[in-house]
Amino acid sequence: MNYAEESLRLHGEWQGKIEVISRVPVQNKEDLSLAYTPGVAQPCLEIQKDYDKSFTLTRRHNLVAVITDGTAVLGLGDIGPEAGMPVMEGKCALFKSFGDVDAFPICIRSKDVDEIVRTIYLISGSFGGINLEDIAAPRCFEIERRLKEICDIPVFHDDQHGTAIVVGAAMLNALRVVGKEIGEVKVVINGAGSAGIAIGRHLMDLGVKHLKMVDRFGILCEGEPMNPAQEEMARITNPEKFSGKLADALRGADVFVGVSAPHIVSKEMIASMAAKPIVFPMANPTPEIEPDDALAAGAAVVGTGRSDHPNQINNVLVFPGLFRGALDVRARDINLEMKLAASHALAALVSDEELSDTYILPAAFDKRVGPAVAAAVAQAARDSGVARL
Repeated sequence: MNYAEESLRLHGEWQGKIEVISRVPVQNKEDLSLAYTPGVAQPCLEIQKDYDKSFTLTRRHNLVAVITDGTAVLGLGDIGPEAGMPVMEGKCALFKSFGDVDAFPICIRSKDVDEIVRTIYLISGSFGGINLEDIAAPRCFEIERRLKEICDIPVFHDDQHGTAIVVGAAMLNALRVVGKEIGEVKVVINGAGSAGIAIGRHLMDLGVKHLKMVDRFGILCEGEPMNPAQEEMARITNPEKFSGKLADALRGADVFVGVSAPHIVSKEMIASMAAKPIVFPMANPTPEIEPDDALAAGAAVVGTGRSDHPNQINNVLVFPGLFRGALDVRARDINLEMKLAASHALAALVSDEELSDTYILPAAFDKRVGPAVAAAVAQAARDSGVARL
């Protein structure tokens, strides 16, 4: 199937992937008086007296805003907020299908951090959570940081943390396959944008101690010019102050994670890695190295972002269940403890009997995934003190 042509045809037929459906009957005068005026005045007054009732007397408790400025849409780059709408609608459809979360797409026509933060904050009272999507680095870091400071609902940039959580789960299980300890392996991440930096931080939180970050100019090393987020990663990674290119970083490495560009890793680079290397080339749609080439060069476990190869590392395994769990306990935030819990819960769904070099993550349509992630996230929210229920 030509997915581009068929998808375009279907989008023309669908004319949108989501719609608003009433949850209440409005068929007679009594229905109208209860759902709207005059009866609706009473819940309004109750919310005026008690802000928390906005969660129980409206749909807010289950509603997430999926928000973009259109500057980093898929692999298409800065195509504008309206052009990003099909992706935001698709994300909303996935929220509903995999987590029973009602989500609404909002595309902001601005690249100004102050404007974007102010806009999202002003509308945040209508939602139980904010999912930031396809916002370019380094602006996305500042937007998320500032919103988390001023909003009393979870703010989550899925391109960063959703990716990091699923990579973390994949790595935990891949390490089980090859028999290596997370605190001992040497990890190389190629791509020092929003996803790469979030993956690096999350893997370190999971226990990775030896990490090198690489961008197009080479290995991140403290003291070199880079954006603030990269400077922070340079301070906490690469303690040997090792310099060089990607090929230099990969020599003797146990794990490669790519969130960068197609076909920039060669068979020779994989062959130079440590014994039984784990290789996650996740550039989409074309990975940093083709899975068959990585395996031929000696990779023990290979995972990509694609559905046509084993071990698909896909955010859809994370964000529906993550928000489901956060919303269920009316969390104020999605914090480190909740993200770690999501990785461990996802990894735990693959039993010792099921685990293999071609099965390190459950499938996207495994019905256990959403509930398992939600339960773990909800408990972590309670344990860490950010749950209101």
